[in-house]
Amino acid sequence: MHIFMTKIISISDEAYNELKKIKNGMSFSKIIIKLTGEKKNIMEFAGTWDSIEGERIKKEIIKEREIKSRRFL
Repeated sequence: MHIFMTKIISISDEAYNELKKIKNGMSFSKIIIKLTGEKKNIMEFAGTWDSIEGERIKKEIIKEREIKSRRFL
């Protein structure tokens, strides 16, 4: 037997509309539990960038690392 407690929360219209778009027949409670309960393993993202995108990102990181911080001037 399940006893459901009702809690009142406030969310922005934007957040409500985003939840409404993805709930796909689920209750708001279930979609919130699904979204907040997902744990991602970093290895799930391995290989998701193609080589061109990966190279572009790598160049941006190197470029940013070469810029000296103004805090230490």
